[in-house]
Amino acid sequence: MKRLLVVFTVVVLLGVAALAGGWLWLQTRVQNAGPLNEETIVVIESGSGLGSVARDLRRAGIIRSDLIFRLHARLTGYAAQLKAGEYRFAPGVSPGDVLAKIVAHDVVMRFVTIPEGLTSSQIVEVIKEAEGLTGDLPRYIEDGTLLPETYGYERGESRSALVRRMRQARDDVLSNLWAGRAGDLPLDSPQDALILASIVEKETSVARERPRVAAVFVNRLRRGMRLQSDPTVAYGVDPTGPLGRPLRRSDLNGETPYNTYKISGLPPGPICHPGRDAIAAVLNPEQTKDLYFVADGSGGHAFAKTLAAHNRNVAQWRRIQRERGDR
Repeated sequence: MKRLLVVFTVVVLLGVAALAGGWLWLQTRVQNAGPLNEETIVVIESGSGLGSVARDLRRAGIIRSDLIFRLHARLTGYAAQLKAGEYRFAPGVSPGDVLAKIVAHDVVMRFVTIPEGLTSSQIVEVIKEAEGLTGDLPRYIEDGTLLPETYGYERGESRSALVRRMRQARDDVLSNLWAGRAGDLPLDSPQDALILASIVEKETSVARERPRVAAVFVNRLRRGMRLQSDPTVAYGVDPTGPLGRPLRRSDLNGETPYNTYKISGLPPGPICHPGRDAIAAVLNPEQTKDLYFVADGSGGHAFAKTLAAHNRNVAQWRRIQRERGDR
């Protein structure tokens, strides 16, 4: 009996030693650098099981052994926690780190940048060209409803989902900025602010000028003066933008709801998708009595409080145009 106990004990100890040795061997294999020689991207499709994931990783040269990867995943309890997505692996990445990345869903992030001042038609083209997005876009996107910004997304995200995020971002920014607006603005609603911001966005590409350009239009609205904004006229001619040619006299005389040389107050809707800074400028404009502005030849504008001063600025701009040979 005593001899059997000794034999049993020896067998158990040998078994434990074998298991410990096997575990140490496996840990060494999964923690050592893998065979990958250069950065590689692998896409794990939705519904892929452990076996297919391991095969794809081996075929891509990221791991050496399907078996070791599967065994490690099962022993660590992660076999059922693999997540679909697009993964970037660095040279020499260990099998253990490969598994950890997939379990953590540490996927490749893609980015699409929507510049300020685009119309819906232009934004649609940008989103269509963004690699990795799927599905169709909404049939109609109203101008002013999206926030221009750089958006991160995963491969496989739907275009409609991205548009929903852009709408929510616009709603959040507009709501927050409206709550902190200056007093006594001639704007009755956040929508009015958005319309005016879209005009400011199209009138100047110089960031520091936005609050002053906004002030000009706010001052004109307070006095009941027409806005007389060329970009609104262009939008009335072609709302897809850009017009692609200089405005003609016939355009300025045209009867459209967006011709602010003809209508009083704001046009019926935004003429583009304004960015956060343009909205902020409209809701907290510069404190000035300016009523006019015109290009100054440097990419910015010359501002004036009186028509006489404005006419001098216009004459100077005409001289610059003649010297440049502009038509």
